[in-house]
Amino acid sequence: MMQHQLAIQAKSCPEILERILRVTRHRGFQVCALNMDHITDSDNVSIELTVSSQSSVNLLFSQLMKLVDVARVEIKHKESQLISA
Repeated sequence: MMQHQLAIQAKSCPEILERILRVTRHRGFQVCALNMDHITDSDNVSIELTVSSQSSVNLLFSQLMKLVDVARVEIKHKESQLISA
């Protein structure tokens, strides 16, 4: 399976993490690592998400961008890493 790292900036609201994880699961991606921090002097959070799947990460990227409270999604590593299953 391929491993991908995403950097997400979103509005800080109680349900945002649940929404992101639901979209991730519904698109067939497995969460490998997750880190979330509040952005100083802002009402936003920064989420570092590492996922694995055989699907293209562009599918997850486009679905996350459709979420209302998500401001930005960036694929951190253009060259994804191959991990053994």
